[in-house]
Amino acid sequence: MKLKNLRINPLSRIQKERREEDGPSTSEDKASNVILPSDSNFNHIKCKAVRYQKCQKLMKEKIKAKKEAKKQRIQEGGPKQVPHTIESLREKDETTITGDLDDEQNAELKVDFENDEFAAYYKHAYEPKVLITYADNPTRKTRIFGRELTRIIPNSTSLYRNRSGVKKMVKSAIAKDFTDIVIVNEDQCKPNGMLIIHLPEGPTAYFKLSNVKITPELKRSHKEISGHRPEVILNNFTTRLGYTIGRMLGALFHYQPEFKGRRVVTFHNQRDYIFFRHHRYQFDLERGKPRLRELGPRFTLRLKSLQHGTFDSKYGEYEWLIQGRRHDMETSRRKFFL
Repeated sequence: MKLKNLRINPLSRIQKERREEDGPSTSEDKASNVILPSDSNFNHIKCKAVRYQKCQKLMKEKIKAKKEAKKQRIQEGGPKQVPHTIESLREKDETTITGDLDDEQNAELKVDFENDEFAAYYKHAYEPKVLITYADNPTRKTRIFGRELTRIIPNSTSLYRNRSGVKKMVKSAIAKDFTDIVIVNEDQCKPNGMLIIHLPEGPTAYFKLSNVKITPELKRSHKEISGHRPEVILNNFTTRLGYTIGRMLGALFHYQPEFKGRRVVTFHNQRDYIFFRHHRYQFDLERGKPRLRELGPRFTLRLKSLQHGTFDSKYGEYEWLIQGRRHDMETSRRKFFL
């Protein structure tokens, strides 16, 4: 190859000029550019046992330093650090309700709630009467679970389905003056779903049922459950959809609890999972705090769909519907709908 045909890199001249301006390099400059191994990275150690010991020692030192910093911050009276959780980083929902319904900003919502399907119940126009039934040929655990629901929900009746369809049950329940229907579905010999239908005009909500623990599994006796009407606590329902679900669950129970029985039923919403607990409380005069004893059963609900009107799988209009594992309405793990 001829040297005349070679092209000279124009950037090489600029690099040479910079080196000439900086002056000749010395051994001190080279020593300053030497990269030493870091204390927090032990990948250069070939022995796995030594590398593991070094990592454990470093972790203990970090934990110790963190505790000392926290102790010093408390002594100095510094602000308390609050860790980030999914709830604290929750994406804001447009339908989130802030404050009380009596506020001016929630005037439209108050009018909607005064004219919805549950308005007559909350005006004490009727006493709820609930029908509890099962899937066809329910197993022992499902039957016990339904029977325990009748002890929790006052003025409720547990009946077998006798292979009748849901639409047929709705018609017969309306004729017998029932106000709500609760259908417990099962799969693989355990309850896995709950359908709640408010009569006579709906709505209909379907929940996924999980973590069901009946009274014998909690080592409790059904004899501890008295016949008094329980108090109902609806906790952390903040959105427009959450208020509707909370009003629907509250409408299953009588609006006048009997405080003499000291029974309380709790529906606690957290990350769109509704946790159900049933307790009896007792006041401790020495400590000044109430004591709680769980009576059972215990289960978790996850809303799958909310439908206008009574049950209609073909032509029903859905107000809210979940589809698949990662449904279309979900944008991230920090977005909640209840």
